[in-house]
Amino acid sequence: MKLKIDNEVLIEEFFEGTHLLGIVAPIKNFQFVWHINELMGYGFTINHDLEISLMKKGRKYFFSIYEYKIPGSCLVHYLYHNQHDGEYLLPEFKHLDFLWLTKGDDVEKEELHGLQQMIKTIPGVQLVNEMTNEKIKNKQHLIL
Repeated sequence: MKLKIDNEVLIEEFFEGTHLLGIVAPIKNFQFVWHINELMGYGFTINHDLEISLMKKGRKYFFSIYEYKIPGSCLVHYLYHNQHDGEYLLPEFKHLDFLWLTKGDDVEKEELHGLQQMIKTIPGVQLVNEMTNEKIKNKQHLIL
């Protein structure tokens, strides 16, 4: 008997209770993270163990992931850099520079809206959009 991983179930379970924001901020990822940590009091750090590597055109591309676990909570914020050397983690959203995923505890709509408003105050940020999972073709690229 051959066991097969059901990607649809895996994707569905991973995204259950998550929220995803798309961010246009054409600045370096370390600058963006520094501003978040300074202005919002977060503690994002790069997590090399979560780094995503994709094989495209016979070459490996690496996408950084920053992580911040809310103390005393199950809520974790992940910040994906959507671009590396001309390739995209989510090619269907080439205009986005960063993807912000909340996972673990449910985030209320008001809290998510407040988060969006705070991100918009960061220098260099041009757009912050909530994204629905249905519009994302390459959801599997976001699974950690």
